[in-house]
Amino acid sequence: MRGMNGVGETLRESAVFNFDGAMTMVIDDSPFAMELTAQALLGFGIKVRHTCADAAEAIKILQNHPVDLILVDCEMPGMSGYEFVRWLRRSGLDPNAYAPVIMTAAHVRRSKVSEARDCGANFLITKPFSAGVLLERIVWVAKDNRPFLEVGDYFGPDRRFREEPWPGPERRSEEIRKAEFEAQRRGSIDL
Repeated sequence: MRGMNGVGETLRESAVFNFDGAMTMVIDDSPFAMELTAQALLGFGIKVRHTCADAAEAIKILQNHPVDLILVDCEMPGMSGYEFVRWLRRSGLDPNAYAPVIMTAAHVRRSKVSEARDCGANFLITKPFSAGVLLERIVWVAKDNRPFLEVGDYFGPDRRFREEPWPGPERRSEEIRKAEFEAQRRGSIDL
């Protein structure tokens, strides 16, 4: 299986994953799309524990049952997938507020990618997706170790994927304070 355009690493052909106990939720207003997603997941050994036709149904379940993975359609009547993810991240439901979220969308424009990133989702994939792409994204979010951040009205995984340092001057106050503290500490040690 090929890598994910520099975002993840290539899976070995011999890689073995056991998803048997994964508590998975699929939220989609299209019964056809929900069934296709559930069948693709079942092909990897992931049994969908909760299927929901809308966000309201999902919220009721999440308030009482922990989940390990959520796949949610971006565009649904009532509460959209974006609004649902924002609610989830701010819900305070531990551990569900931190569950990996893969959003799905039939039509992906740059604005949808930005909105998925900014609502707190871990990844966005385009429908129809291949089983291989879905598996690759699931493995990627399972290995994702980005910290959760709360910045302004955003709460979710760090939106930065790159490891290399920013080429311009540091603008994040936390990092500036940290650098100043380290400089002071080094200055007091040199005395």
